[in-house]
Amino acid sequence: MPASSPTIRPPRPEGLAAALTRNIQALEQRRKHDEASATRQERVAEAITRFTGSMTFVYIHLVLYGTWIAINLGLIPGVPKFDPSFVVLAMEASVEAIFLSTFVLISQNRMAAAADKRADLDLQINLLAEHELTKLSRLVVQIAERMDIPAEADPEMREVEEDVAPEAVLDEIEARQGQH
Repeated sequence: MPASSPTIRPPRPEGLAAALTRNIQALEQRRKHDEASATRQERVAEAITRFTGSMTFVYIHLVLYGTWIAINLGLIPGVPKFDPSFVVLAMEASVEAIFLSTFVLISQNRMAAAADKRADLDLQINLLAEHELTKLSRLVVQIAERMDIPAEADPEMREVEEDVAPEAVLDEIEARQGQH
């Protein structure tokens, strides 16, 4: 921030909250477990996908295909043409594309499965938090009533005190999507 700013940054916390640190460690352990439990085929597919998605792969292809094309256009004196119509090059590139797309799909399927697991975890945590907040709001209303604070008169408080039924929410979302 500029020196003339009327605000200052809050001090950095000494560390993360213990629960947050524990959660990070649990997620890290789960990732390591998932990686360790991957089959050999999945690890090979992942390694190939990682390599083919790198600039090294691009540079290798630029050199190989560039050399192939230069030779077969006769741009390199003394080196005989071996694929003047580029049919072999086209076939090789097509076969490579088939295999590369298959490896990418394998990796995407694995990533999608991991994303589904994370989404399920998020949903479960959100439902639990919603339930806990509902309980807490009921308790706060009871405390307010004992202190003669009219909290129950607020229509939103009555709504907050009700548990959310995930099935009803999903039904409503699906019904609205069906209208569009």
